[in-house]
Amino acid sequence: MSRQICNLLLLTLILIAFPSAHGARAETPVEHGISGSGIPGFWDPRARLEGLDAPAGRTLRILTSDDFPPLHFGGPDEVPTGFSVELARLACEALRVACTIQARSFGTLLEALAEGDGDVIAAALRLDDVRSRNFAATLPYFRFPARFVTRAETQAPAVMPTDMTGVTIAVVADTAHEAYLRSYFSQPEIVTAPNLSIAQRMLMRHEVDYLFGDGLALALWIGGRSSQECCVFAGEPYLDAYYFGEGVGFVLRAQDRPLARAFDEALHRVWSEGDFARTWLAFFPVSPFEPPGPLVTQAQ
Repeated sequence: MSRQICNLLLLTLILIAFPSAHGARAETPVEHGISGSGIPGFWDPRARLEGLDAPAGRTLRILTSDDFPPLHFGGPDEVPTGFSVELARLACEALRVACTIQARSFGTLLEALAEGDGDVIAAALRLDDVRSRNFAATLPYFRFPARFVTRAETQAPAVMPTDMTGVTIAVVADTAHEAYLRSYFSQPEIVTAPNLSIAQRMLMRHEVDYLFGDGLALALWIGGRSSQECCVFAGEPYLDAYYFGEGVGFVLRAQDRPLARAFDEALHRVWSEGDFARTWLAFFPVSPFEPPGPLVTQAQ
């Protein structure tokens, strides 16, 4: 099957599916909560919107890549789309500036930005990495929560960090998720796997009670065919910048920090007016922040 056909099928699945329900872990919440549809909020609703300082007369060149759905990928006719790309378009509309979208190889995005071949990167570059390389960036508009997954038809033990004695948890070896489990969960039986696919099969075959890993990857798996509708999220999203990073924001050159702040104001406006939520629902058939499945007993 050609890549164009695959992208068309992916886009069709994304646009006809919708996430459900809500939740937020008290100890590591998204900054300003999660909505009833599993939509995170990264902006303070009490903050006053300032005037948008748009670069008058300037056309902004948005750089992205086509290889990381649902954040950015090639849509019909290979036109770039995805959550990051469409959010960039909305920010440009809020700023009332013209923007173009250019797709490049992911590995060349920062170099292209530094050399002046674009003005803003809308792609899954982690803020921790770009700031250490002296680029400017907005506040995060997406973060990577860690999540537990269990089989939908079973009553798995509650997710209780203080006591998971005897509970078996699959996790990919030598990852931040394994390190987090060993640091913060008491006495589980941790079963390491060489990759996520093997860990997923272990859960499907009832070899473990839980799988712990990246919430985005697990959300795509839960909503995809390979899971055979086997599994649901259990427990709440875990956000820890030390282990899982600060998230993803728009990236700009260091000298464009004022433009980054203008994009922050634009994103806040996009979120407050509901366009962030509508865009999220279009691209996340299963939200990485979706609440626990209904059959799993949760800790009170």
